Amino acid sequence: MRLLGLVSHRRRRTFMGNGSGVSRGDRNRNARLTRLRALVPVTNAIVGIDLADRKQMVVVTDHDWKVLAGKTFRCHAWDLGAALDWAGRQASSKGFAGVTVACEPTGHRWRVLGQLAVERGMPFVCVQPMLTSWARRSEDLTFDKTDEKDAVIIARLTAQLRCYVPEPIDETWGRLRHLGARRAQLLVESGSQVQQIRALLECVWPAALQTARQPFRSSTWTAAISVVVQRDGADLARTRRLGLTRLESAVRREIIRRGRQRPCMRIVRMLFAALNDPAGVVNHRPGALEWVALLLGDWLETHRRLLDTEHRMTAVLEELQVDRVGHIDHRPVRDRGGGDPGRDR
Repeated sequence: MRLLGLVSHRRRRTFMGNGSGVSRGDRNRNARLTRLRALVPVTNAIVGIDLADRKQMVVVTDHDWKVLAGKTFRCHAWDLGAALDWAGRQASSKGFAGVTVACEPTGHRWRVLGQLAVERGMPFVCVQPMLTSWARRSEDLTFDKTDEKDAVIIARLTAQLRCYVPEPIDETWGRLRHLGARRAQLLVESGSQVQQIRALLECVWPAALQTARQPFRSSTWTAAISVVVQRDGADLARTRRLGLTRLESAVRREIIRRGRQRPCMRIVRMLFAALNDPAGVVNHRPGALEWVALLLGDWLETHRRLLDTEHRMTAVLEELQVDRVGHIDHRPVRDRGGGDPGRDR
């Protein structure tokens, strides 16, 4: 049987035509392994550390994962200097030229450990916690987790160069990292508030969500909802009695207060018409719309803090003379797709 209309898929070549058969990915991987080998030389013992609050498990191993020494230090992370000194002495007594320190990047403790290692001239690498979890299961096919076992697994993964070099300890880049973490947290918080508002309105007043194509990106819609649930105390009957003209005036004042020029009156009129829609759990409307009013205030405050954080990040990037950074969107929040009360749709 002959098949017509079928064509073979083109295969993308991942190697260069230089006769060696080594692809660009291979070269990048080789370069990364070379950098890691410089930090984890065979002349160094490996110090695997399982970090915790008051209990730190430290093991010294060779490159065959044989444990040369192990000790539990009951101290905080910033007191691990004595543990590193002890590990260095243990490695020297076994004939190693030095040690490479490895841990998981959990919490803030790994940064403290990295600084202590740098102060002592010890190379420092990190192992991804996910790799540690997988390696723990492949070790003995169990989910058993102990501090000593985890420390040995960290050392084993480091010996296999299944680790990475953390960013250098630098004041300016450190500030940018913390601002980026705050920005990510604020984005999650903003998204959570939008989902809560949407869920409440779908329960008690679903017609309100149909008055704008993308309500949470519309400055007019958010201003009109704020007027209804805050000025009128979520009393839809009161808003109807005051009439469309007074609602339009109130929304226009709210828009100007937020730094905008003029509202989209089509959205305002559609929201006014939705006041008569009986759909939704009517008995829950007063309480749910009161909650919506509180969430709207929180949402606007979150966006104010988000803009402030992004301005600070931009100032740091200018200080670093970085022209383009892919993970930062320099457009105003209203021009993005993440949901903003400053856009009309």
